[in-house]
Amino acid sequence: MPTMRVAVVSPEEKVWEGEANFVLATTTDGDLGVWPRHVPLLGVLKDGADVKVETPGGDLLYTVGGGFISVTHDGVSILAESAALKA
Repeated sequence: MPTMRVAVVSPEEKVWEGEANFVLATTTDGDLGVWPRHVPLLGVLKDGADVKVETPGGDLLYTVGGGFISVTHDGVSILAESAALKA
């Protein structure tokens, strides 16, 4: 299965970076699912929403405190005001 490069960053730190198969994020316009080779776009993340990153090694779930999602041909960047891994 193809993968893409994904980074989850906050102003304080790079929270996570690696290869993923799929990203699901809640934006102010609704849920956004991103597969490898998705069309480029920029979205506003909903404050307090979850971002799911599906990796070959398992799923990661982050709660974000607003920010942006940037999708390019190279991958996905989650630029969050805050990001915390959910247990």
